[in-house]
Amino acid sequence: MEFESAQPSVVKSIKQRDLLNTWLRLYARNQSLPHIDEYQPERIEEEQPDLVYCTVDARQQPPRLTIQSDGTRMSSAYGSSGKGRYLDEYLGARLAPIVMPVYYECIARRLPAYTIANIDDVYGRIVAYERLLLPFSESDGVTHIIASLKTISEDGGFEIRNLMRGSDQLPIPKLRTIIDRELFHRVPGRIPSGDVLEFG
Repeated sequence: MEFESAQPSVVKSIKQRDLLNTWLRLYARNQSLPHIDEYQPERIEEEQPDLVYCTVDARQQPPRLTIQSDGTRMSSAYGSSGKGRYLDEYLGARLAPIVMPVYYECIARRLPAYTIANIDDVYGRIVAYERLLLPFSESDGVTHIIASLKTISEDGGFEIRNLMRGSDQLPIPKLRTIIDRELFHRVPGRIPSGDVLEFG
């Protein structure tokens, strides 16, 4: 599976960009993965329905990811809660081959991953599924991932229930990236050339 090199501006959602900027501030201090306990974005409570927390066991190959909590929106999209289950088993045989490589690349590169895929809801409306993966470490390598999952339809309303499992069609990948450029947090509203950087 091929991944494009990208900078943070590739992320479309303002809220996902805020989550990424908080990660970048922590990463920029030592150019190393932040500890998950340090990660405290503003208004994180508002984002919880879209967030999924996973632990990573990299002793196995490929790594095993266990869902520690899953947002209500993910539970609706997949038709059930995944808490306490291995992510690959929760996704199932149809979806795991196209979703798990994104998590594996995030783990291997130790950098954020951002993808967009198109999915049809049960009424045939096209829904863009935007996934941002943020890696964290408590020791060597990636030990945790926070996934932010956003669903947007140009048609306006759509049916999120069973979105990921209700169609015979698999999600169609539109963008697969690893965010590996401009790994710092740029202060908004300052010098247009971007000369002012924030590392704190």
